[in-house]
Amino acid sequence: MVIFKSKQLPIDLPTELTDWDWLFDSPYSPINKYPSSDLAGFQNAITKERVNWQEVKDYSTYISTALVRRYGLKEGETVALFSENTVWYPIAMFAGLRVGAKISGASPAYNVEEMTFALKTADAKFLMTTPGSMDVAAASAKAAGLPQSNVFLLEGELPGYTTVAELIKVGKSFGASGQAPAFKTPKGKKNKDVCGFLSFSSGTTGLPKAVMISHQNVIAQCLQVQQITPDEQKKIMAVLPLFHITGLVHQMHLPVLLNAEVIMLPQFTMEKMLDVIVEYQLGELLLVPPILIRLVRDPIVDKYDLRHVTRFSSGAAPLSEEIIQQLKTKFPNTGFKQGYGMTESCSCITAHPPEKFDYKYAHSGGAIVASTEVKIIKDDGTEADVGGVGEVLARGPQVVMGYLNNEKATKDTFDSDGWLHTGDQGAIDHEGMIHITDRIKELIKVKGIGVAPAELEDLLLGHEKVEDVAILGIQDDYSGELPKAYVVLKAGVSVDSKVGKELIAFVKEKKVRYKWVKEIEFCDEIPKSGSGKILRRVLRDRERSGVGRGVVIKDEQRAKL
Repeated sequence: MVIFKSKQLPIDLPTELTDWDWLFDSPYSPINKYPSSDLAGFQNAITKERVNWQEVKDYSTYISTALVRRYGLKEGETVALFSENTVWYPIAMFAGLRVGAKISGASPAYNVEEMTFALKTADAKFLMTTPGSMDVAAASAKAAGLPQSNVFLLEGELPGYTTVAELIKVGKSFGASGQAPAFKTPKGKKNKDVCGFLSFSSGTTGLPKAVMISHQNVIAQCLQVQQITPDEQKKIMAVLPLFHITGLVHQMHLPVLLNAEVIMLPQFTMEKMLDVIVEYQLGELLLVPPILIRLVRDPIVDKYDLRHVTRFSSGAAPLSEEIIQQLKTKFPNTGFKQGYGMTESCSCITAHPPEKFDYKYAHSGGAIVASTEVKIIKDDGTEADVGGVGEVLARGPQVVMGYLNNEKATKDTFDSDGWLHTGDQGAIDHEGMIHITDRIKELIKVKGIGVAPAELEDLLLGHEKVEDVAILGIQDDYSGELPKAYVVLKAGVSVDSKVGKELIAFVKEKKVRYKWVKEIEFCDEIPKSGSGKILRRVLRDRERSGVGRGVVIKDEQRAKL
């Protein structure tokens, strides 16, 4: 049996501690390691609002007490967070965790339909948002059956809604002895058995699913990444969305363990990000491929002195060799690292250790993180050795619990021996570095965010002029991938640009921007297997070769986004 093992020392993983106790009430906690004056914290890069770890602990305690004693929050219930990046997001997250709630993050770009689906799927009982997202939040909460009294504002004020600041006052009024007790791992269970987070993913196939992430998963991933994080990493820019698995682990949990200051950008603009990088003299930059592409191509970058930057860290989607080389040329005194993983592995299966930060290793996805095993399964079902290509399977304490209320998808993705079937094709080289060669799974990665083809196919099949449809991810220099629709029109409907533009507009009306289709190709039939499964490989081969293509209608506006 060929199993590739990590070269890192095994992590010392606590199995009884909850996420909250681990970060705020154990020897691991920076609160118990550093004087108050040396505690890092979460900071808003624009407003300069800041809370250190002790304040995070205090505020979260008060909020959790208010939710339990005044609003009836119970262990195991779900609190949904629907917000741009703000220092109050992690405070609300930790508040829910402290009293045994599950936390479900959602993209602030969701529309009412998508947010309603998220709330219903997670069975959310409470929703926290910001004024700018309240229109969608209020409508989706109503559609999902949440009373207005259970919708809270993380910051700002709006008539009829309770704010987090008010929750803090309510919780504080109960006094030190009246605070709700912190949730503990139930007797007879380990922290791997307790779900702390619900994060939406499309898995390897199908519609979005709620991934159940345990307390252990997050603790393990933080300890795994801590091992390979340089000691001087004391400032982290949080420009990536907090609802994403990268935000959950690398921007809200790991920094607490490292006692590293988190500089939050509420909304991304290239200019503001560059201002922050220079103002705070940030050395390592955690980014995604679309932003890295702009760093090497956007002329505005040349206006900034970035000589203090030491390293680029990438993840969430593949970065092309061309961009890697352009980064190396434009920023010659830097290094590069990236991680390979997914929501189902609570972020990283592999990542670059410090000795592999050189650009010559940048085309790989890194080495296997501590306490983790990987095997490569070839097409014939046998296990590949070094250099052999096949599906990547991973096993470790960061591999999640499964999908909420979806036994079939869970069994399809997580086998009985604990292996996560990633749906990615890859190989391990002689230095133990992973190389992802192709995606077996259907998920489309748009700026690092997963888009399920089935979701867009279901939508377009509901259009009166569409007989059949298949969605495929096509390469895009800026976004990594964008959805493309292959459409068979109903009998009597003529193929022309007007129909194509109508279908493009239809998707725009119904879905969030990153799910918009870049182009539509009309065809006579969708290639399918005998069982009716769409043969995306055939479409992918056709796309690459350009042979047999039908009439293509492009969204010119989408191309410029």
